Amino acid sequence: MSIDRVIAERSTPAAASDQPREPYGQPTDFSAEELAFLQRRFGVHGPQTPLAQLFTRGVDQLEPLRLNTLQRLQELKPVILLEANRQHVNPMLIAGILYDEIQHSKPGEDLPFVAHSGLFSTLGPAQLGLSELMHQGRLPRNPTDAQISKARETLLNPASNVQLLVGKMARLKAELGFAEERMLMASRSAIDAKAIATLAYLHNGKLDYPARILRYMQDPALHGLIYSTQRAPESGVI
Repeated sequence: MSIDRVIAERSTPAAASDQPREPYGQPTDFSAEELAFLQRRFGVHGPQTPLAQLFTRGVDQLEPLRLNTLQRLQELKPVILLEANRQHVNPMLIAGILYDEIQHSKPGEDLPFVAHSGLFSTLGPAQLGLSELMHQGRLPRNPTDAQISKARETLLNPASNVQLLVGKMARLKAELGFAEERMLMASRSAIDAKAIATLAYLHNGKLDYPARILRYMQDPALHGLIYSTQRAPESGVI
């Protein structure tokens, strides 16, 4: 059974002759059936430790860091919108993931010599690993050292990294049983909200991650950054 059917069956109102169904609940609440499905298909991880969650919440309160993260997202906005539109992925999902990963990135991980040392398994603004390049057919399963080095350079390139993230969300959306051209929107239906939460979970592998991403997707500053347009000032005669 695909996750879209699992979601649909939970969120479809019961007929008069049916037994009452459990209310749908929050999109970030995964049922035992959903977790079993995800465990079979993708593997399941637990939530962050309480200490790690406390650290994450503390980092989110640092205003200078938040402003720096928003500035980096502003620089990535063109490629976010381009790739999200091309691959039918919600740009706010991409922005939310990037916001979280940039906000909580490790110092020095974007330095080439550190990246090529193999110290970090994930790189770039979206924190992607070599395995995603393999999933998307851009790196063979048994790469040479030269191919690995080139792949790391691709992950370090911000635009390429965002392109890969959008591709990852599109790939996972298809694996979950959703049509390629369907743009998932959390505000449209419970099914879409659950699907977005599932995609966020599959990106990070922690069960408390989807709630953060859905919260970021509703952040007015982030929403304004992605959807606002700048108009050139009208030239006047002096």
